[in-house]
Amino acid sequence: MAPAAPRRPAALVTGVTRRRGIGAAVARVLADGGHDLFLTGWQSYDRERPWGADEGGVEALAAELRAAGARVEQLDCDLARRPAAGELFDAATARFGRVRVLVNTAAHSEPGGWQRLDAAQLDRHYRINLRAPALLCREFARRHQAGSAGRIVNVTSGQGVDAMPGELAYAATKGGLDALTVSLAPALAGLGITVNAVDPGPTDSGWMDPATAEALERSAPLGRLGQPADAARLVGFLASESAGWITGQLLRSRGGL
Repeated sequence: MAPAAPRRPAALVTGVTRRRGIGAAVARVLADGGHDLFLTGWQSYDRERPWGADEGGVEALAAELRAAGARVEQLDCDLARRPAAGELFDAATARFGRVRVLVNTAAHSEPGGWQRLDAAQLDRHYRINLRAPALLCREFARRHQAGSAGRIVNVTSGQGVDAMPGELAYAATKGGLDALTVSLAPALAGLGITVNAVDPGPTDSGWMDPATAEALERSAPLGRLGQPADAARLVGFLASESAGWITGQLLRSRGGL
């Protein structure tokens, strides 16, 4: 009898809704690195945004990853719901056993300077950009086997590089995710878990209108916009064994911007 194939480590990736997105690129890199994948996103959010939803995109991505040898599960989940973190980890562990990598790429973004800032807009951003990743990190740590290697990577933004006066709620909540990363890292280090954040900078993942893309490209030191794969490669490294000495860091993959 042939020996059983070794079990691949499992990763949970949030914010996977479009084949062009950073979440999808992260899933591809992790699959190439030998991970099985539990993917979650919320298509209703994309349907309400100017860029629209990639209908059938997640299913096509899952088929692509399975063809490459990964086991893949997908669940459409609204992270704004308070029980969402526990439900996702229940489903992921039921399918794959222990989850060894958590990548928080889900984000809520809507335009709004001080004139449009109100409690409802702040709450919409807070629930997805800070509360959800914080609760997912807690669930990951609570279920982690102490002494084994675990990896958390939060995908943040450029609010620490430049002002974002037209997206105050987004900047404030993503800034909170930076602070969570820095303080959570030493808290979980004793469990063998590293916690880092990646700032991908302006990334051509399908959300930009032509004028925005052209303006950003003109100012780019390397002469091009960031691609989802640029950020995903850094996430893949931070999720690997080679990154075991890196924790509590905010790494900027912005092409000099």
